[in-house]
Amino acid sequence: MSLLIVRISRDWDTLCYTAGFDTVGDQWQTVRVPFSSLKSIFRARTVSDAPPFDPSNIVSLQAHFCSHFLLLMFSKFEFDGKLNPTFVEGAFKLPLSSIRAYLKEPITPRFVHLGSTGVTRLDKPGLDLSKQPPAVRLNKELDFMLTFKLKGEDLIRESGIPYTIVRPCALTEEPAEADLIFDQGDNITGKISREEVAQICVVALESPYASGKTFEVKSVVPFSEPFTVDPQNPPLEKDYNVYFKTLKDGITGKEILEQDPVPV
Repeated sequence: MSLLIVRISRDWDTLCYTAGFDTVGDQWQTVRVPFSSLKSIFRARTVSDAPPFDPSNIVSLQAHFCSHFLLLMFSKFEFDGKLNPTFVEGAFKLPLSSIRAYLKEPITPRFVHLGSTGVTRLDKPGLDLSKQPPAVRLNKELDFMLTFKLKGEDLIRESGIPYTIVRPCALTEEPAEADLIFDQGDNITGKISREEVAQICVVALESPYASGKTFEVKSVVPFSEPFTVDPQNPPLEKDYNVYFKTLKDGITGKEILEQDPVPV
C-alpha cells in the first residue's frame, strides 16, 4: 500500500490527512482520492475527534508551498499498527506523471468564454468577403482582432479546463426570447440579443451538455426586422439544454483549414 499524506503545517510531527492505495508493478495507474476518503492521522494512529478535512487548503498548496506539504510514501504499515499485506522488502520506486485535482461527474464548464463568429473564416477557401460582417472584412484594420480571439479560444481548449465557448452573431439591444439557431463550424451570420447571450452563458455554467463545446448562435429574426415582445403574451421560457444536447465536441470551424490539400 502506498500512502498519500497531506500536511497543513510547518511542523512535521502534527496531525495529517491520509489515504492509502495499492499499486501494481510496472503498470501506470490513475489513482483518484476523494476528499471524503482522507483520514485524520497522528503518528500512524487514527484521530477520531480531529476537525474535518478542509478542501480549501488544497488550493493553498500551490500558493504557499513553503508551509504545505504533499508527501507520497510506500509503507510497511497501514493505520493503527496494522501491517501492509502487500509489502515486500527491496528496491522501491513510485514514478508520477502528474498530480492534479479531478472533478466529479457530470462535469460542467468551469470557464465560459464569450467570443464572436468569424474567427476561423479569414483563410477559408472561396469566402466572399463582401457578404461577411465588418469584423471579418476589416480584421487587418482592426489590428487582427479576430486572429487573436481565435488564439485565445485555442488556449482555452488546450488548457484541460472544462469549458464552453459561445460565439454570438452581431449583438443587439433587443429583448431576449426570439427563436434561436445554434450552429457549429463558424458559418452563420445574423443578430442576437445581448440579454439572450447572457442567459445562455449563465445556463451553460451548470450544464454538462455544454461542456467542451464551441458553437455559434443567432436569432431567427433577420437584421431588417426589429424584434419586440408583447408583454401581454410573452413567449415561453427556453430550455437551453435542448440546444446544447445537439452540439458536438471538437467542432471549431478550423477543420476545413486543417485538411490536407487535394493533389493536382
